[in-house]
Amino acid sequence: MAVDVIPLVDEGLGNSAYLLDLGEGRALAVDASRDLRALRVTAGRLGLKVAFAADTHLHADFLTGALQLAATDGATVLASAAGHRGFPHRGLGDGDEVDLGGLTLRTLATPGHTHEHMAFELLDGPRVVGVFTGGSLIVGSAARTDLVAPERTEELARAQYRSLQRLAELDDDVAVWPTHGAGSFCSAPPGAERTSTIGTERATNALMRAGSEDAFVTELLDSLGTFPPYFLRLGEINRRGPSLVEGDVLRPLSTAQVARLSADGAVIVDVRPVPDFAAGHLAGSVSIPLRPAFATWLGWLVDADRQLVVVRNPDQDPAEILWQGRKIGYDQITGELQGGLASWTAAGEATATIPLVDAASMEGVNVLDVRQAAEYAAGHLPGATHLELGDLTGAATRPAPGPTVVMCVHGERAMGAASLLERGGRRDVAVLLGGPDNWAESTGRSLETGP
Repeated sequence: MAVDVIPLVDEGLGNSAYLLDLGEGRALAVDASRDLRALRVTAGRLGLKVAFAADTHLHADFLTGALQLAATDGATVLASAAGHRGFPHRGLGDGDEVDLGGLTLRTLATPGHTHEHMAFELLDGPRVVGVFTGGSLIVGSAARTDLVAPERTEELARAQYRSLQRLAELDDDVAVWPTHGAGSFCSAPPGAERTSTIGTERATNALMRAGSEDAFVTELLDSLGTFPPYFLRLGEINRRGPSLVEGDVLRPLSTAQVARLSADGAVIVDVRPVPDFAAGHLAGSVSIPLRPAFATWLGWLVDADRQLVVVRNPDQDPAEILWQGRKIGYDQITGELQGGLASWTAAGEATATIPLVDAASMEGVNVLDVRQAAEYAAGHLPGATHLELGDLTGAATRPAPGPTVVMCVHGERAMGAASLLERGGRRDVAVLLGGPDNWAESTGRSLETGP
């Protein structure tokens, strides 16, 4: 039968789920997240109902949507028996086959990214058409192995090597459908295509071409950067099974309610664009502009056990805010400030500003670069201090006192950092308009490279 695998890309997390039309109005969903909006639209357009929901592994970067699909579509959940999931599912072992009705799904145990990881081969008769590789083989790389437990990182890296060797035995024309892709903190090279073939990966993937297991382990572990702290807790939530959620409306809260919640420890998350936050915001609020990467930075900068109150502009979609939070387990969004910032100022409540400055204003100030380490090493302002945005949540990691200009590339991360510093009591911070390349172009000066 014709095989039509439809990728559903989450640009913010850098991941892909997949939807496969099985005929007769049935579909297979692979690695669907709790945010099922795109899947629902696609399935609805094609007249499909999900009959099978397969998870390649216990995800660390998002909550599974398999339980929701089981509840609403009656889908059978397919997952590794070694994951010991605490909810109804069909537990599979290496080499097990699932009849999809004309097509067959066959499992390959591929531990590494997680201890219970499994890939799914898609067979049309005896022929392997493609393989859903999850976080084992990804385009141009292999996913990280340090998310289960620090002491198991090397052990799992060695397992990852053996898993890739096993996948490399498939025919050249077998399609590779990975979950993690460009932009994923689960490790993926920037700019990479999101799907591939076994032949292409065998020829071009440096990790698949590693000369030995030791060389593979060294190269993989040397490539690991930082990741959001919520990665360390979602795997267990996925094992137990996330709760079912519904609705996409933010509860309106009066200024008095917001003030009371803030005094009781709730975090005010301002999702408005950088210029709006700079011009005026609730004192002590955290700037996380609503964009595809919103979920990642929400999970990185705000504790999962704190109540959240949202401040947004009228044209910003409340459903997008809620579902981005929910897909990483942030169900504690209490509501939103009714009327936005205007109602807050009208009530006479305290506001604050953070200046936006250009390259001409950089003399005689501390420069704090909050990009990732690899970005900083590729080119930064001379003398700039480097501290990743995620590290600013720790009390021990604070920049030197004195007037400070925070920078990233476009301003979103820099404003997030400046808001955290302001929340911690700093009143001498500003944010640079643009990034290092803009600075170099406007000043005619060269960037420094290296750590």
